[in-house]
Amino acid sequence: MKNIDPNFTKHLPKITLDYLNNGASIKFFFNRYNSIENYFDQIEEKKNNYDNSYRKPLCDVLKSSYNNVKENSFQINAIKRLANENTFTITTGHQLNLFTGPLYFFYKIIDTINICKKLTSKYPQHNFIPVYWMASEDHDFKEIKFFNSNNTLFDWNISTKGTVGDLETQSLTKVFDKLVNCFGTENINSKNLIDLFNKSYIKNKKLSDATFNLVHNLFGKHGLLIINPDNSKLKQIFSKEIIDEIINENCFKNVSHTNKNLKKIGFNPQVNPRHINLFYLKKNKRSRIFKENSIYKVFETNISFTKSQIIDEVNNYPERFSPNVLFRPFFQEKILPNLGYVGGGSEIAYWLQLRSFFDKKNITFPMLIVRNSVLLMSKKNIKKCEKLDLNIPDLFKKTDNLIKSHISKKTDYSIDFTKLKKVISSNFIKLYKAANKTDKSFIGALKAQEVKQLKGLTHLEKRFMKAQKIKHKDEIERIKALKHVLFPNNSLQEREINFSEFYKDYGEDFINILKSNLKPFVNKFIIISL
Repeated sequence: MKNIDPNFTKHLPKITLDYLNNGASIKFFFNRYNSIENYFDQIEEKKNNYDNSYRKPLCDVLKSSYNNVKENSFQINAIKRLANENTFTITTGHQLNLFTGPLYFFYKIIDTINICKKLTSKYPQHNFIPVYWMASEDHDFKEIKFFNSNNTLFDWNISTKGTVGDLETQSLTKVFDKLVNCFGTENINSKNLIDLFNKSYIKNKKLSDATFNLVHNLFGKHGLLIINPDNSKLKQIFSKEIIDEIINENCFKNVSHTNKNLKKIGFNPQVNPRHINLFYLKKNKRSRIFKENSIYKVFETNISFTKSQIIDEVNNYPERFSPNVLFRPFFQEKILPNLGYVGGGSEIAYWLQLRSFFDKKNITFPMLIVRNSVLLMSKKNIKKCEKLDLNIPDLFKKTDNLIKSHISKKTDYSIDFTKLKKVISSNFIKLYKAANKTDKSFIGALKAQEVKQLKGLTHLEKRFMKAQKIKHKDEIERIKALKHVLFPNNSLQEREINFSEFYKDYGEDFINILKSNLKPFVNKFIIISL
């Protein structure tokens, strides 16, 4: 395993990278930096302002979810511990991507599990439970309906609206058949993958139930608890906050103020708040709520409420109100005894917009944990790098730059004419000064000559490079092929490939390999040799 500095890989949004670097410019946008020592104060703060009366309904909802799940002993014990005031959670959230979607879903879950293990060792007087918060109320189907594996796109091609958690999975038989044809049944791991898809998606009627079973089958034995927040009991706990958001628009006020401050120091906010950061759920539709004059309306419907009517609606039917991307973190942190949130770079970027809102609501702002990023490399590909005299960090360069730097190493002379161009430009500056003192009519001719010489050097540079590319054609093709395998679609592997591509070769050991190599308190890009 090797680690690469994220300042080199540049795969994170600038604000998230500044957070990882513990930058002074953004210290007012988070509560505590994610170090294991800082959890002592985080525990004490959460202890003092978490309403422990929420534990019983929370445990009741979880028990109900796990009643019909096989091999649930870890979860039943965890729920019992969750009823105690010395038990806390570490949480990650994610969409209901088909068959978990890209690899980074695994990294978020495993980081969450590993953090709880570390905290249990450091603070044995407390219990720590890893939680996966299902984004079952999301309605962006396009983002979740596919996955890529074995150079094959598996696409759930249906038209739909409403929350994804309520989608019926019966139409996934075509995807299942394609999976069988792609992986076959001769390999035991492939058989297990096909069985996993079948048990999760074909044997369950709704996507939320399918995802619950899939994630439990993958990570249940590692102690993960799964919460589906689309639940009337959980939203009943939260109903006063829903009403406050509708009437007083505090999220909009606080986040808008934060966004102005972020812009002042050079950051573009990840998300812009709405005046009301809630959707209304009804008749297989999730539509945003907005206020027009004194009336509350539901976008693209005929549904409307007066102030008193919408308050009654929340009190009577809290399950009909769904938080958006900015209000969901508040819902989560309000009802859970949570200490930290594990997210990707873009997620952490919008969490950094929420600190002042949490302060306003007197809710402990969680530790923000940037999930591990990983590049999985076969030993064969590592040997290819060695033969090509490539350092693994070089692979993060754009392909053209990678080839250029590789060719430069292979030649006895520089084919980068940047220094020569600077010398020419420097000499012309002297000539311009001389022209100004003698005859300013020379300036036009000088400019034309400068452009001509620089253009000529650029042309020569390209010809030199072209000649070297022809000379090293075989190596260049091998570099391109390697880059394509490790960075498909010129993107990070973790954003493109599904876990099944590796599970078919390593089976359950794949999860164990990740568990032993991912380090949630080491802020590096991790290279794992398989």
